[in-house]
Amino acid sequence: MKTGSAHGGRRGSVFFKVLAVIAGLSLAACGGRPIGVMQPTQTTVPGTSKVDLLVATTRKSADNPAILFSGERGASLKVDSVEISIPPEANRSVGQVQWPTRLPGDPLKNFVTVDVKSLKDVPEYHAWLKAHMPKSKRVLIFVHGFNNRYEDAVYRFAQIVHDSHADVIPIVFTWPSRASIFDYNYDKESTNYSRDALEELMRRVANDPDVGDITVMAHSMGTWLAVEALRQMAIRDGHVAPKIRNVILASPDLDVDVFGQQFAALGKDRPHFTLFVSQDDRALGLSRRISGSVDRLGQIDPSVEPYRSELEKHDITVIDLTKLKSGDSLNHGKFAESPEVVRLIGDRLVTGQTITDSDVGVGEALGAVAVGAAQTVGTAASVAVSAPIAIFDPRTRRSYGDQVHRLGQSVGNTVGSVGDSVDATLFDNSLALPRSSQTTTSTAKNR
Repeated sequence: MKTGSAHGGRRGSVFFKVLAVIAGLSLAACGGRPIGVMQPTQTTVPGTSKVDLLVATTRKSADNPAILFSGERGASLKVDSVEISIPPEANRSVGQVQWPTRLPGDPLKNFVTVDVKSLKDVPEYHAWLKAHMPKSKRVLIFVHGFNNRYEDAVYRFAQIVHDSHADVIPIVFTWPSRASIFDYNYDKESTNYSRDALEELMRRVANDPDVGDITVMAHSMGTWLAVEALRQMAIRDGHVAPKIRNVILASPDLDVDVFGQQFAALGKDRPHFTLFVSQDDRALGLSRRISGSVDRLGQIDPSVEPYRSELEKHDITVIDLTKLKSGDSLNHGKFAESPEVVRLIGDRLVTGQTITDSDVGVGEALGAVAVGAAQTVGTAASVAVSAPIAIFDPRTRRSYGDQVHRLGQSVGNTVGSVGDSVDATLFDNSLALPRSSQTTTSTAKNR
């Protein structure tokens, strides 16, 4: 949506006010936390658990081994194996990275770095993959977002892997971020700088004969980098590597129009996409202002056309977290903080399964509706309205749409009408992208 220059001063004033608020929130979130947790302890404490990661980066090496890599840009892709210790379950909360208040951290209370080893060449890299390959032969590659230090990306991904219980080899790709709210443009250019390296990493993993399939998960600004690297691969090779079967975009800081072009360039044999969105995402609200008031993919209202039909046509799953409460003051990291969501990632998304689950969605509730039990159908409709996590999965829509239709035929028009209401609540309110405020308003009036 274009805006005239007469509004430039007012918009700029609002932008700096919002920036100041978000900067304050970001500083508050990091208050009291020491920087430099990557110094290995070389000690494992009984009662703790561990996560073994591969960490690939385009950052410049730091002189301080406790920091390991800075926010500046390095000359080449570097890969390390990292072992992170996680406190006992009784001493921590699912969804949270428990940072030390002073160094060294206490392994019984804090996340702690146990070991770091540099992998000098491709043979070492493949040997590590072979030694850590689970029975599933699955790999999960994570790309972090804006305003992240190296240690932020490593510890956050270790938390996601641990809490999701995903049966995968975890690989985190961390790009040069200066970890400052005021360096948005530097970080954005750093994602461009890192596209070739991420494409190289994904190709290395896909070419490994021991790897079965790959899920790429990216957060915030990292979603731009992930989709661009996949797009480059598709253009260069004629297709995305077949082993890359699932792509998860959490709070994607992506212009909706640009994403449409990127997605089309992936070709017909592209991976299945899942989006985590939340309309109360304050960080993406700021990004929208910076980016000319064009809607961001991660802040969509999944209830309006024209995008709802397009995303359904392309089998893109959307998970709306707007009603979900979290401890994140910016509402930008809900996907990692919610126990239900991290379990969803580990149980369903990484394995490519249909993601409706009675714990987080209501798609499967329709399968439990007894024929003739109109009250049960009404209960399902009520749950659909109040569920904090709304799931739209086109594959489930087709399956349960048929089921509801058969249910209606079996017990008469009354139950059939209620069933149609459930279907509308489940799916019509669970997917869409407003192209502009004008489109959203006109559509809302017509609902």
